[in-house]
Parts: sequence; C-alpha cells; structure tokens
Amino acid sequence: MWTESGLAWMLSRSCSLSKKRKEKKSPLYRLCGTPVKHEHAYLRPSSSWPSVCPASSLCVHFNLPAMVYIVCLTTGVLLAAIMKGTVWICCLLSLLLLQATAEEEDHTSVLRDTSHIDETLRLATEEKASDYAAAIQTLRKIYHTSIKPMEQAYKYNELRQHEISDGEITSKPMVLFLGPWSVGKSSMINYLLGLHDSPYQLYTGAEPTTSEFTVIMHGEKIRSVEGIVMAADSSRSFSPLEKFGQNFLEKLIGIEMPHKLLERVTFVDTPGIIENRKQQERGYPFNDVCQWFIDRADLIFVVFDPTKLDVGLELEMLFKQLKGRESQIRIILNKADNLATQDLMRVYGALFWSLAPLINVTEPPRVYVSSFWPYDYAPDTSRELFKREEISLLEDLNQVIENRMENKIAFIRQHGIRVRIHGLLVDRYVQTFKEKMSFFSDPELVFQEIVDDPDKFYIFKSILAKTNVSKFDLPNRDAYRDFFGINPITNFKPLSAQCSYIGGCLLDKIEKAITTELPALLSSINSGKQPGLSSCEATGCGEKPKNRYRKN
Repeated sequence: MWTESGLAWMLSRSCSLSKKRKEKKSPLYRLCGTPVKHEHAYLRPSSSWPSVCPASSLCVHFNLPAMVYIVCLTTGVLLAAIMKGTVWICCLLSLLLLQATAEEEDHTSVLRDTSHIDETLRLATEEKASDYAAAIQTLRKIYHTSIKPMEQAYKYNELRQHEISDGEITSKPMVLFLGPWSVGKSSMINYLLGLHDSPYQLYTGAEPTTSEFTVIMHGEKIRSVEGIVMAADSSRSFSPLEKFGQNFLEKLIGIEMPHKLLERVTFVDTPGIIENRKQQERGYPFNDVCQWFIDRADLIFVVFDPTKLDVGLELEMLFKQLKGRESQIRIILNKADNLATQDLMRVYGALFWSLAPLINVTEPPRVYVSSFWPYDYAPDTSRELFKREEISLLEDLNQVIENRMENKIAFIRQHGIRVRIHGLLVDRYVQTFKEKMSFFSDPELVFQEIVDDPDKFYIFKSILAKTNVSKFDLPNRDAYRDFFGINPITNFKPLSAQCSYIGGCLLDKIEKAITTELPALLSSINSGKQPGLSSCEATGCGEKPKNRYRKN
C-alpha cells in the first residue's frame, strides 16, 4: 500500500513535468493550475472542497488540474462506504495515467541538435567581401553601359514589365516560401534562423497566421520595416512593388536582424493559399505579387504537410506561374514525423499524384521529406532519413549561396539576350513598315496589316535567318500587337541610326557584353582572379563580335 509521502512524490513529479510544457501544441498545455470548463462554471481544486479523497489535500497543495481532483473526489464518494483502500487505488491509477501521458508527450519539449545547419551552410567561414563587391561593381557597369541603353531606346520594360534596378543587382539571393496555410513555412524559417522561443520569432499556429508578405533580411539591429518604407528606398530591390498599390504595401513588412545566414540570403514568407477565399478579397492582386517574387527568387520552397495535399484553383494557378522555373523549385513534405512509416508512404504517393498534372517535366520532382521545426522527432519514426533529407535540402541552399555571383551574371546575360532580341524585332518592324509605305498609303492600315500577320512579312523568320537567335527565345507574336498599340511605330529608330561617334552602336555594345564581357567576368570569378573588363584570356576580348544582321 502506498504511503502519504509516496503519493506526494508522484503528484509532485506529475506537476513538474506538466509545468515544463508551455507549448500550445501539447495536449498537456499547462495542466497544473489550468481551469477546466464544465458546463456553467470553471472548476478548480480548492481547499473548500470536501476531503473525500485521501489525496485531496495533496491535489490542492500541488495545484493539480480539476480533472484529476474530480476523479479522486468522485471515486471517494462512490466507494467510501466499501473500503478506504479502494479509493487509494483509484487515485493511484489516475496519477499513473497522467504520468504515462506526460512521459509520452515529453519528446515535444526536447530541442533538436541544430549544429548540422551551421556546418552544412558553412556559416563559420568568412567570405571575401572585397572580391564580391568588386565583381558586383563590374556587373553594374556592364549593365548600365551596354544593356540598359538599348533597353531604354526600345522600351523593353513595357513589353516584359521587368525593370532591373541597382538594388536588384546588388541584392542577396532570395529564398521564397510558398504553399497552403499552416503547413510550416514560418516555422521552417524560425528553425533555420534559430528564432524559436524568442521574442522575434515569426508567429505560427494551426490556423492561417501569416497574412502579409514578410521579408526577413540582414540588419545591424532587430527592427521591422514597413512596406511603404521598403518601396521608397531605392537602395533595396523592392521599389517596383509600388505598382501593386497601397493596399498591398500595407501587407508587406520587412524584418531586419543580425544573423550569419541573413548576411548571405534573404527569406520571403508568403501568405498561405486558402482555396475557399476569392483572390479579390485579399485587396490586392495576389497572383501578380507572387509572380514578381517568383521572377526574382533564386530558390523556391513549395511546402506541404500530410493534411493539405489537395490542389485547388489558387494552387493550380501558382504552379502555372512557376512554369519555366522547375530547376529552382524544391517541394517539401513537412511534419513527416507525425505519421507512421506506412502512412507516410501513402501520403508521399498522394502528393505525387496531386502534383503530377501541374509540373510538366520529364522526370519527377524531388520531394524532401522531414520535419522542419526545433523539437525532437516523434518516437518510432525514421529519424535518420529525416535528418539526411534535411541536410540534402540545406546543401541545395548552400549551393545557391555559394553560386550567387555566377547566378547574377547569368541572369544579367539572359536579360541582355532578351533585350537584344527585342531590339532586333522592333528594328525589323520599322524597316518593314518603311519598305511597304508609299506616297498614297495609309500609315495606320499598313502597319496594322504588319502587326496582325507578321509571318506574311517574314518578321520573325528573318531574325532567325540573319542572327544567331534561337527560335525558342523568340517572344510571343501577340505581345507585339499590344506593345505597338501603346507605342506607335514612328517613335522608334532603326538600329542603324542608333550609333554615335563617341558611344558606338547600341547593337555592337550589347553583343559585346553578351559574347565577351559577361563571360570574361564569369571566368574571372571561377578562376579566383580580380574581376575586371580587361580580363580577356579565356574569351578573347580583342575579337570584334560579328553582326550578321547589320548591312555593310
């Protein structure tokens, strides 16, 4: 038979375990001293209750929840007439049940070892900031002197609506988090930055919690930046977001904090996709804003969890916007330790089945399966598998960080190729218009005929025949109908007239940047040399690029 001191020890142990757990996710959340709602009133153990149970005084002393006390009280009332020992046994069984539940849930209060994050991302390694800054300045100079003049002369931004600012060139790699609501996007950011249980952690919960686009970036001190301020600051890369209206800027917030990882990368947390809410109810063009961030993201994490695998209209639209970015997408099945191994296999297959119609690639996408939060994995789950998957995802993130300069050079070069093709096409439209015009022709009718049927006048085919342009890089023909509807053909000069004695020709400068200067800069980065425009060993800067389109 248990003694009074033994029972007191059991009660004390149960209370101490219960009070350690303050996370809302635990079913034992603040067991000790928490009121229990019971019909019309809140019940709490108190000294005024009858001491029917032999342990009632101990329940009051240790402030156990009312439910445990009620078990003791009810058991005592029913069985006091039989024998006092039976009451002790019932109270003891109740306490043992509470103790077993406490030990079962105790793993959620144990923090996981996160040293592998610093090791995989090499956060302890110091970077050569001077070399990176020199390469960025060289890249800016190439863009402003060789690419931007043609971009402005032929109004490329009105065709693509993608203006490159200095802030975008100098910005850090951007990691974008997308997915349904409450799948763990914010928790994943808290985990990577070690913000759990701190005043600065992103708010998380089982309900939809993130209603803003949150940009987490590096700063000298921890502070929040309003979206209006971010858009007005030209040194940042977010000034183009003003075009989405003031309602959106109120839903944009930035958080600055000193962190080694944020010195190398910027995280963007997005509102969760809610299928039962119309897009117009957000108050701003949600899909257009997502497209803006997708176009500038270096890595895109699309997060799911085992309870949200269905694909609705908004998620389907999101994957359409991701088309062409398959190499940057990483699909994550989060909260995987909530399932047994057999159930996890079924969920994994169901996720593939849901996403198969949305991703048009020849090989299936890689899905990372793990649980991205600071607490230990649930018992009896594939702990080693989850950790390997997490390290594999961190290695992908580290590759983006280490290759950020190469990716920026490749991005500016790709942008230059598109600007060059646009200039060639506008030049061809201008030349065809002048060739078809006569003294008695109506300029509007002539040009309308050219815009409506460009293949009749070999606009696009002539570009492919006389230049080294791939047919897969040609823009949509219908886009130029809208482009010339806003910009009259008479506003543009042919490329042969876009030359000056001092500055040279626009076409020659952009082709030199594409074929010589940018590859030379990339070669200097890879070989570890100081970047500069005079580094020509690998590409031969002395060779003048051949312009096969320009007439001799």
